[in-house]
Amino acid sequence: MKIGVQLYSVRTNLAEDFEGTLKSVSEMGYDGVEFAGLCGKAPTEVRELCEKYNLEPISAHVPFDDLNDNTEKVMADYAAIGCKFIVIPYLQPEQRPGTEGFKIVVDNAERIGKAAKEKGMTLLYHNHDFEFKKIGDEYALDYIYRTVDAEFLQTEVDTCWVNVAGVEPAEYVRKYTGRAPIVHLKDFYKKEGAASGKMYKLIGLDDNEEADDNEAFSFRPLGMGMQDVQSLVDAATDAGAGWVIVEQDEPWNNMSRMDSINASIEHLKTLKF
Repeated sequence: MKIGVQLYSVRTNLAEDFEGTLKSVSEMGYDGVEFAGLCGKAPTEVRELCEKYNLEPISAHVPFDDLNDNTEKVMADYAAIGCKFIVIPYLQPEQRPGTEGFKIVVDNAERIGKAAKEKGMTLLYHNHDFEFKKIGDEYALDYIYRTVDAEFLQTEVDTCWVNVAGVEPAEYVRKYTGRAPIVHLKDFYKKEGAASGKMYKLIGLDDNEEADDNEAFSFRPLGMGMQDVQSLVDAATDAGAGWVIVEQDEPWNNMSRMDSINASIEHLKTLKF
């Protein structure tokens, strides 16, 4: 397996110095990058910079509304960069399980997945904790994967949010063996009894809950939180993943964004792959 980083983790650095950030990421030892926007850069320029710094452009998180409304342009842009995967990254409250918008997401995922396949890419779904709401007797996330054919939608299991939802993350990754090309590795601390919704406050998303302090919730570099990272790497290997991707939404304990992702890859270097 190769190791990538979700560039959302260093989004402020990327906005200030796109090329310099990619250079630093490469020097840390990352094999590839996952995008969450291009900071106004043209796809050809992004591809050239990835080639310059020997970074594989793995995938891209693209808001569902963009994927749904501008399908052809999105696919053309990221195919031009060389991405192999396009990802539905997050659902707004009005698109989540139990809403009319959720049906729109599920109904359009196959069409979007077919458009991705035509460009040589695969559509993935990146979960949070709210997809573990039940629809009948199954989790909404399982409902998505059961409803949309694996040919057109595969998984990008975010192991942090699986854990936050109260589900064992390594076991859940293995559940989708053969359908798990990328696994997100993210560490965190959550005080017992704290409501998970407040974690969204830490990343600037309004969940209609009062903000809490970082002692109750924090995203952390790998090895500094509650996750058994080796078990997650083992599960990703067993599931046939080609990539594990580091993601840390916000820094912790006065660490910089760049120091955070460097600490994560240094921890991964100590583990068995």
